[in-house]
Amino acid sequence: MIRQGSECKVEYREHMRDGDGTVQITNFINDPVELNEKGRLFAKITLVPGASIGYHDAELFYILKGTGEYNDGGTLRTVTAGDVTLCPTGTGHGIANKSDEVLELVAVIVYA
Repeated sequence: MIRQGSECKVEYREHMRDGDGTVQITNFINDPVELNEKGRLFAKITLVPGASIGYHDAELFYILKGTGEYNDGGTLRTVTAGDVTLCPTGTGHGIANKSDEVLELVAVIVYA
């Protein structure tokens, strides 16, 4: 199966996970069945300057573009294009765009 980019559902979430601003989510899957019920998210997330996703658990990020401030279990670290973040179940993370440019990342949530 191939899904064209124009077929991907785009949604906007305000204050995602109690973060700041509005986050754009381009969903690459329509249903967890497409991940063999092993996960629930495979998407591109876009954060404009000043936007963030609040602290939460269990997710993988691949940074496509820009610079972010990543909260890695309470430790703040800078992430840039090409970086991968791993947040297993039972640990927490969040991300903020404190730069003047757009931050884009791929997010994946798999079930433990």
